[in-house]
Amino acid sequence: MSVNKEEIFKKLSDSVVNMEEEEALELAKKVVEEKIDAYEAIDKGLSDGMNRAGKLFEEEEYFVPELLMCSDAMYAGLNILKPHLKKTENGNKYKVVTGVVEGDTHDIGKNLVKLMLETSGFEIIDLGRDVPAQKFVDEAKNKQADIIAISSLMTTTMDVMEDVIKILQNENIRDDFKVMVGGGPISKNFADKIGADGYSVNASEAIRLAKHLVGAKVGEEVTA
Repeated sequence: MSVNKEEIFKKLSDSVVNMEEEEALELAKKVVEEKIDAYEAIDKGLSDGMNRAGKLFEEEEYFVPELLMCSDAMYAGLNILKPHLKKTENGNKYKVVTGVVEGDTHDIGKNLVKLMLETSGFEIIDLGRDVPAQKFVDEAKNKQADIIAISSLMTTTMDVMEDVIKILQNENIRDDFKVMVGGGPISKNFADKIGADGYSVNASEAIRLAKHLVGAKVGEEVTA
């Protein structure tokens, strides 16, 4: 009997939104048993569910406790699927410095993007949460990174993203790094306004954007 992948992805997404940790676990096991692509299950299932939960948080239908329970469900599925991800090894290992801005400790989205980027062949330097603007710049210089990927889930901390870009400009190294931003309150308009190189609405978009940015950096498009 053929397995309906899309139906499993929908159930995975729902299990995260509904905070059903055991359900997410069982569905992830089914993905492995049926040899469904783990990356696709994370992207269209778990990640989609976390994006939906994030919207409910923005709309104040969910609050921090609900968001944490959603993340528990997501990580339950993620722990099963992670060992089954097929890694893409590119000839060039592009480096990404990533973190959550100072004043913000919400790192669920950042962690998901980090995992997907690693799976897509990028080398990740994860600065964690509550990261000052200067630290993003210092680490990018020290590690000779290609991309600085900044996350924020709070409107009160968004301006730190602009601070990173201003520091790059003041040190005359703005052209040395591509800056991508993302998170619940972030929009394309905001990204354009602060002078970021790109904005992604979710983890899968972040992967496409990162590949596009390093392609632009070296003058060629990097394929998935």
